[in-house]
Amino acid sequence: MITKNKLISACTLAAVLSVSVINTAVADSKFIFAQAYNTEHIFHHTSEKFMEQLNDKGSSYKADYHPGGDLGDWTSQFEQAMMGVIPMTITYGASEFDGRLDLTWLGYVVDDWASARKVYGPGGPMLDVYNKIFAEMDLVALGTIPTGFGSITIRKGVDKIPTSFPEDAKGIKMRVIPSPLAIERFKNWGFSAVPMPYSELYTALQLGTVDGRAFGPAVEIYQMRDVLEAYILTRDYFEHAFWLVNKDWWEDLPAAERKKMQTAADETLKWAWQEAETIDNGFLDKVRESGIKVIELSDEDRAKAKSILYAKEWPYMEKKVGSDIMKMMREIAGI
Repeated sequence: MITKNKLISACTLAAVLSVSVINTAVADSKFIFAQAYNTEHIFHHTSEKFMEQLNDKGSSYKADYHPGGDLGDWTSQFEQAMMGVIPMTITYGASEFDGRLDLTWLGYVVDDWASARKVYGPGGPMLDVYNKIFAEMDLVALGTIPTGFGSITIRKGVDKIPTSFPEDAKGIKMRVIPSPLAIERFKNWGFSAVPMPYSELYTALQLGTVDGRAFGPAVEIYQMRDVLEAYILTRDYFEHAFWLVNKDWWEDLPAAERKKMQTAADETLKWAWQEAETIDNGFLDKVRESGIKVIELSDEDRAKAKSILYAKEWPYMEKKVGSDIMKMMREIAGI
């Protein structure tokens, strides 16, 4: 399922990083830990907390930490974790390697932070579901990292703010993540769905290649505030990423060190789930203060948006993951 170009890219990066990997093997105490977002993002705060916890546990292992995407964007880092080039990363589920990972983007599973914690947080039912999928890709998820509810935004210069779907969406080019489920959702809502890597998004908004972006938590909207006009709070999915380790690397760790690392990760995950809601709400306030119009959907428009996804997107997803998983998802969502 890995394309030739992606494989060449990953192998090239493996060669570039070979010195670091060799040094890691020789020292037996350093490992590459990477994430693709900047130092304002919850990924960075979580990474720093973990390294602090790992040190407090007296682990002999130290992270060679790479924030900000200097080892590739989030999709690339997912692939490199599969290949063992990056032993540990915080990244999203790249469904191009397994379509079942589109479960992470499934629309309107939960409505609020309390239900999100129960479903996706520590001890929640979804981690076991995800790890059954990851095991086939030589990965283990230590947990999920919440980033908040994602919504849609419109760039400056577009004289239209869509709140009722599909009526308001006609003719609007909406950037979506490169995922079949994402394309399906925004086609069902009436938009012209434009799949695009995150690395190309800001320039596309500047140039008007797209009229808006979907799959945007508040932190990312704030980062692109100079090109955005309106933030429409569809809250169509709960965005969560994965704390991934390469399975072979993880299982080859000395048992005592793996236990210390797992304990450090567990404590960090509890912290992340406590802090994430505050961080998300803080960035939403910053979005408002920056001058972007923040618009809530009416109860009627939200109900209509939900009904479209439950009627069209959820059956589409059932073909990928099977009826047992989707039965569980319906019970979780109360539909």
